[in-house]
Amino acid sequence: MTTTAVRPSAPARTRREWWIPASLLALTFVPAAAGAARLVDLSSGRTEENARFFDLPAPIIVHILGATTFCVLGAFQFMPSFRRRRPRWHRWSGRVLVPAGLAAALSGMWMAAFADLPVYDNAALMWFRLLFGSLMVAGLVLGLLAIRRRDERTHQRWMARAYAVGQGAGTQALVLGPMVLVVDQPGGTLKASGMAFAWVLNLVVAEWLVRRSQARQSGQPSRRV
Repeated sequence: MTTTAVRPSAPARTRREWWIPASLLALTFVPAAAGAARLVDLSSGRTEENARFFDLPAPIIVHILGATTFCVLGAFQFMPSFRRRRPRWHRWSGRVLVPAGLAAALSGMWMAAFADLPVYDNAALMWFRLLFGSLMVAGLVLGLLAIRRRDERTHQRWMARAYAVGQGAGTQALVLGPMVLVVDQPGGTLKASGMAFAWVLNLVVAEWLVRRSQARQSGQPSRRV
């Protein structure tokens, strides 16, 4: 026999949905902490390690500040009940989030194309950064165009894709961390493969989450046998 599942109350749904921003903020912690450490390092003077950024620090500073702002604000954009209860906050934070995301993506692409490659990076990783950076820019622009024509479903999907790319550093820390423990610093090919895998994994999860959320918003009943 097929029956329609009982929908939880609004407060219960809200409590249950807090795992989304909490998980995303936890994922943001490692790259945000690394970015803060990099800013402190740059402020303390030139070293052999930071030389590639010290002579032209603007791109790395823009990237760190833009990416951190984008990932922190974006964590709350994917909580359906929060969007419904705080529509004005959603709109105003979006006006900060989109420029921050574009700044993070474009500065990251600039560094990938023009900064000196570290010895443990390779050309494949450079092209992956340019590819996924371009996807992030496209997602933000297409998401903005969609909401301007009041196409909320398309807006949500493109913004989710852009955010998934922006959160790549957090997932990459989880993927590459065990590699560092096993093989010390991974070689160029292994590092490029791990980072690409993290970006693709984020995109798959984001696609699943936003489609599930949209299915619920459209009123499709949850059924069980």
